[in-house]
Amino acid sequence: MLNHKQQTIKKSVTISGVGLHTGVQTTLTFMPAKPNHGIKFQRIDLPGSPIIDADCDRVVDVSRGTTLEQSGARVSTIEHTLAALVGLEIDNVMVQIDGPEAPIMDGSSIQFVHVLKEAETEEQNALRDFFEVQDSIFYRESARHVEIAALPLDDYRVTVMIDYNSPVLGSQHASITNIQQFEKEIASCRTFCFLHELEMLYKNNLIKGGDLNNAIVIVDRIIEPHELENIARMLNKPTVEVKKEGILNNVELRYNNEPARHKLLDIIGDLALAGRPLKAQILAARPGHAANVAFAKKLKKAMAESDKKGVPRYNPSLPPVMDINKIMQTLPHRYPFLLIDKIIYLDKETVTGVKNVTMNEPFFEGHFPGNPLMPGVLQVEAMAQIGGILVLNTVPDPENYWTLFLGIDEFRFRKKVLPGDTLVIQCDLLAPIKRGIAKMYGRGYVGNALVCEGTMTASIVRKDS
Repeated sequence: MLNHKQQTIKKSVTISGVGLHTGVQTTLTFMPAKPNHGIKFQRIDLPGSPIIDADCDRVVDVSRGTTLEQSGARVSTIEHTLAALVGLEIDNVMVQIDGPEAPIMDGSSIQFVHVLKEAETEEQNALRDFFEVQDSIFYRESARHVEIAALPLDDYRVTVMIDYNSPVLGSQHASITNIQQFEKEIASCRTFCFLHELEMLYKNNLIKGGDLNNAIVIVDRIIEPHELENIARMLNKPTVEVKKEGILNNVELRYNNEPARHKLLDIIGDLALAGRPLKAQILAARPGHAANVAFAKKLKKAMAESDKKGVPRYNPSLPPVMDINKIMQTLPHRYPFLLIDKIIYLDKETVTGVKNVTMNEPFFEGHFPGNPLMPGVLQVEAMAQIGGILVLNTVPDPENYWTLFLGIDEFRFRKKVLPGDTLVIQCDLLAPIKRGIAKMYGRGYVGNALVCEGTMTASIVRKDS
């Protein structure tokens, strides 16, 4: 099952190696990051140490790996690093790098996984912002027979098929039905290329860091002895060999379908560039970096269209950030005036809470008998209590503080709130809290319908003052 809360790492960890194409020795340092930070790279070898977001809109090259650029700084071959982070469900991390290309290591993600596990994961006080695919999303490249689809699913599963018309590889499939299978089933699968691609890359001054220890070379034709000498020179080896058609230097595959598993690894890393963890069934036929990134952009566009509605997402099957017991430890309110049931999202600027409206609420006894409606003033009070959680979250000892209402501005009631409704309220700080004064904008929803909205001002004061 997927983790529901955001995660970072407990401590910084470092890994070093050579870049596949540049041949440059680089060091990666994974550093903990706050909730909602996401994954970012930082080129600490450049003036100003520019930061590069792991964002599909920052991709500038997909020819032999995925390259990002922002503020004039680039970082390349980042897909294996991203795959390790997704595979371990790490949401927030700063990846410092002192060169232009992530180290290739052994051509897989396994060494990144190992070093991240040394750092250990740390659960954070915020829910993961899943993008749940509601309507199937498709991508096709007819010329290359590429097809990728995201189908609705309350989980994350990936299936990949590859077919290069190669007598060595044949048609291969790989899949995972649970992201927690990534470490054991996918992470150790190495990158690969065909012999003719190796020659082309070498002529284009790439694969400077290429080695038979970090890539599988598929030989799908009979080669002459003098060609083997040229290949050995390309790879800085005294000799190389191959038995007819097969794998250069007769390297043993870790799985019969290791190439397909590596393509699955790549697509997991590239789709991280959509910016949010996914709940979907991903089906990919003949994927590559260009198609993966193009599909990530389609996913990001679908996310933006969904977010335009501005409705906070509430899944009652997920564990809350704060249950009723934690809420009662923070707020002084008690029955019948405690009007929150759970907090489902909380950071330094935003809070989202839930009030389940039931017919046995005491206010229904006397408020419009025969036509029960939740009083508008109590909708405001529920919003104020949820906003109070946000304000109290800014102090280390919230149990020693009160939040006091100071004002309400431009409050509007849009629709009725009835027994049986689930009222979901989101409050956002409009400015940093100064001198204990907080100004917030709140919105209440039932389903996708906005039922109330307005601006509130509150004061936070110590109980002993």
